Amino acid sequence: MATATVEERIEAALDRIRPAIRRDGGDVWLIKVEDGVAYVQMIGACGGCPASNATLKGGIEAVVREDVPEIRAVEQV
Repeated sequence: MATATVEERIEAALDRIRPAIRRDGGDVWLIKVEDGVAYVQMIGACGGCPASNATLKGGIEAVVREDVPEIRAVEQV
């Protein structure tokens, strides 16, 4: 069995948190991974929500870093 890529592992981590984000009318997409940073786009209700940065840092980044330890940060594009 092939080892999952970093991107695939990040997507799997995002899938863990997506149900909560979707309940609020939004979603999160992985755009790129560069130098240990995952760049994501918050869409839907999350795109312009003032709390999206708290969601990003407190929820999304925590889950991604737990599942993919080589990622040091998650940033919004």
